[in-house]
Amino acid sequence: MLLVLTVVTGLVDAVSYLELGHVFVANMTGNVVFLGFALAGAAGLSATASLAALAAFLVGAFAGGRLCERLPGHRGRLLVASAVIQAVLLAGSTALAAVAGHTTDAARYGLIGLLGFAMGLQNAVVRFLKVPDLTTTVLTMTLTGLAADRAGARRLASAVWMFAGALLGALLVFHATVTTALAVALTLLIAVAAATHRASTSAPGGPTPAWTRPGGAGDN
Repeated sequence: MLLVLTVVTGLVDAVSYLELGHVFVANMTGNVVFLGFALAGAAGLSATASLAALAAFLVGAFAGGRLCERLPGHRGRLLVASAVIQAVLLAGSTALAAVAGHTTDAARYGLIGLLGFAMGLQNAVVRFLKVPDLTTTVLTMTLTGLAADRAGARRLASAVWMFAGALLGALLVFHATVTTALAVALTLLIAVAAATHRASTSAPGGPTPAWTRPGGAGDN
C-alpha cells in the first residue's frame, strides 16, 4: 500500500513541478531550496508558490497528526481514513483542474493548497506507521542506506516506484492533461483505501496484530 502511495507522490510532484510553477507539493526539501533560489532572484521560481506549498503541507501534516491521535490502535483504519481524506482532496483537485484549468493564479494556488495538504497528511500518517525504508516521499536517506548497507529490497523498491510515479505523471502531463494525471492519482488512492480496508478486516476472528498494533511497535 505504501509503495502505491509512493507512486502517488511521484505523480502529484510531477504535476506541481511541471505545471504549477516549479514547486513541489510533497518534497519539502526541494521547496525550501527553491525558496532560497527564488529570494536570490532565480528565474522561473516563485517564493510565494514555495511558501504556499510549505504552508499547505504543514497544515496537512498537523491534520494527519490529529488523525493518528484519534486512531492510534488500528493501523488499517488509520491508513484507510488517510487514503479516503486524500482521495477527497484529489477529487477536489481534479474537479478544479477540469473546470478552472491550472494557469490562473487562483486555480494554481488552489491546486497547490489541496495537493500540499494531501501530501502533508500522507507524510504524517506514514511517519506514525513507521514501516522501515518506506517513507513514500523522501528518498535521500533511503538511497544512502541502500548504498552504505549494500542491502534493502524495500529501499530499492521505494526508489523505483517513486521514479515510476514521476515518469507516469510527466508523461500524462505532456501527452494528456493535468486533469488526467490527477485522476490517475485519485484512482490509486481509492484502490489503496479499498485494498487496505479489505486486508485489515478480512482475517478470521478479527484483524491480525500487525494491523492493530500501534505504529512503531515492532512489526518491521
